[in-house]
Amino acid sequence: MSRVQLALRVADLEGSVAFYAKLFGVEPAKRRPGYANFAIAEPPLKLVLLEGEPGRPTVLDHLGVEVETSEAVDAATSRLTDSGLITLTEGDTECCYALQDKVWVRGPGDEPWEVYVVKGDSDVGDKPIAAAVGDCCGETPVAAAANRPVSAAAPASSGCC
Repeated sequence: MSRVQLALRVADLEGSVAFYAKLFGVEPAKRRPGYANFAIAEPPLKLVLLEGEPGRPTVLDHLGVEVETSEAVDAATSRLTDSGLITLTEGDTECCYALQDKVWVRGPGDEPWEVYVVKGDSDVGDKPIAAAVGDCCGETPVAAAANRPVSAAAPASSGCC
């Protein structure tokens, strides 16, 4: 089963966790400092909450599609690349307290999308700096509106989901 992921950067993590637990009728599937995620069966949704700056409004961090296998990530990578989109793949990357394989693209409005599989748990929340990756949540690996890949020499931020 695939499901859409919505990652939000929220000022009040505890208040947001309480609200979304009531809204969807489920408790978070994973809680870590500055991080929570909900695995919602109906509607099928992975809701990720990332702690943002106090006093700031909630903002979209990124969107995603969670798939079941690395082969599904590979198939998405091929499909996206074959359709002319610029992609960036990350294999065995640790972020958001999970070991993942993923591929990133940007939509026409510069919105970051990832197709990913969770392969296991990890103790890593924010990803360390990695060449050509960027901040995979807020500043994804594809450069802004021009939809150009970030060069390997580009500085990368920490942060991921």
